[in-house]
Amino acid sequence: MVGLLMDEETEHPSVSFSYSNWVSNVKKSTREAYESKPLSHWILLILSGASMLTAFPASSLLSRLYFSNGGKSKWIISWVCVAGWPITCLILLPTYIFRKIKPTPLSTKLVLSYIILGFLSAADNLMYAYAYAYLPASTSSLLASSSLAFSALFGYLIVKNPLNPSVINSIVVITGAMAIIALDSSSDRYDYVSNRQYFAGFFWDIMGSALHGLIFALSELLFVKLLGRRFFHVALEQQVMVSLVAFAFTTLGMVVSKDFQGMAQEAKSFKGGESLYTQVLVWSAVTFQLGVLGATAVLFLASTVMAGVLNAVRVPITSVAAVILLHDPMSGFKILSLLLTFWGFSSYIYGNSSWNSSTQASS
Repeated sequence: MVGLLMDEETEHPSVSFSYSNWVSNVKKSTREAYESKPLSHWILLILSGASMLTAFPASSLLSRLYFSNGGKSKWIISWVCVAGWPITCLILLPTYIFRKIKPTPLSTKLVLSYIILGFLSAADNLMYAYAYAYLPASTSSLLASSSLAFSALFGYLIVKNPLNPSVINSIVVITGAMAIIALDSSSDRYDYVSNRQYFAGFFWDIMGSALHGLIFALSELLFVKLLGRRFFHVALEQQVMVSLVAFAFTTLGMVVSKDFQGMAQEAKSFKGGESLYTQVLVWSAVTFQLGVLGATAVLFLASTVMAGVLNAVRVPITSVAAVILLHDPMSGFKILSLLLTFWGFSSYIYGNSSWNSSTQASS
């Protein structure tokens, strides 16, 4: 009988979690990861991450400042988002000159892909512009965090990225956080914003996040299927071309809506004067493009999981900065939504990390 029990214990060993072993494994994997790359890699990764964590929140606050100080045009603020595309081009050109790299040849499929992604990016920026027009910056940043859930969903449907229970849990939790924001709509709505405008901003923020997730999945599919090379200059080429096409579409929208002609009058009536108006638009263009560059570099140097981590961190940075600098209201429901968003991001990161570890182990 004793022998039988011993056999059963041998066949079904108990599984227990050891915190010390977990810490030891984390230290070991961190040390191995650090030693596998040169110091220049980590310096560039830190700079890229810092760019994401400063440029994107700054761009969001500047967009909100534009509307709160008298700006009216959604086309102008969406045009500004892609007007800084030459910055990426200036970084790309030296790689051709000094490293003697030839540009990736343009095929019909590649050009068509750039046009589609550029059009979707222009539409995405316009949707977010409507959100910034009617919502506080802290609220819009919390709603925009749902793009991670949409990225996971579209990644599964289009690129066939795996969906494990942790990722599904993150989608459910982030969706719940968005519902709490909707239920607490009366606490942070500006006096001059009607109920219809507020919920329009809410709707377009969610739609923009969904479109952002679709763009991410399509970009990954483009990189895997057509470009096929994981070199940094190829990622920069993709960003330049997509931003250029988005700039062309948005400029066309500006011309049709006659917003170029209205910029001079808008600058005169802008709270803070014409000088502040110009500074807001110029710095919006610069910060947004620097944020895109930082995200591109993080994706190339690390992984989508690392980009997700930094994206999770920039949500509270934007929210807290909006409360301090723009005096956005921060209710208890919004704090709860922020905590749930963190939970969702953590679940997503853990799910991806666990899947990557199991894949490496099986390999």
